[in-house]
Amino acid sequence: MLNEVGSRHMNGKTKILLHACCAPCATSPVERLMSENAEIILFFSNSNIFPEQEYSKRLQSARDLSEALHLELIEDTYDHLSWLKHIKGLEHESERGRRCIKCFEYNLKRTALSAQRLSIDCFSTTLTVSRHKPSRVILEVGSHLRGFEPIDFKKLNGFSRSIELSRQYDLYRQNYCGCEFSMPGTARQ
Repeated sequence: MLNEVGSRHMNGKTKILLHACCAPCATSPVERLMSENAEIILFFSNSNIFPEQEYSKRLQSARDLSEALHLELIEDTYDHLSWLKHIKGLEHESERGRRCIKCFEYNLKRTALSAQRLSIDCFSTTLTVSRHKPSRVILEVGSHLRGFEPIDFKKLNGFSRSIELSRQYDLYRQNYCGCEFSMPGTARQ
């Protein structure tokens, strides 16, 4: 799939900016893209994560994974207030509803802008690996952004493999999506 698109280097590898929603979800997508001879740059952009201490745990886990796999990791600015403004009016939506679509849009647009700034022709997201996220919706949101690679990382046993690899790398695994509206114990789930 990536052989026909993306930024080429002299070594023949395709460069892709991979939005990492968290380290556990990045594991099997990275493994798959490496098997397709891609040069991966991880992009941690998750201003939706709340509270900031949770964001820090997930960021450290992404750093640990990038170090273990010898991958470059770009860390976006954490701006939770900007994300809250983006989803304003949808705070009481149920999980997997319109708020989530706006959240996907926010993170994918930030990834697209970073790919352009870095002169990387293609990007994708690890969001599609989770069994809790609707890949079809994520791919639809991404289809409107230049350079988006529509990869459903759930396929080829991606979710199960991500759990195995998370254990292997001893990565922090969270128990909620990330935003305060999906935290355990909230009435909005």
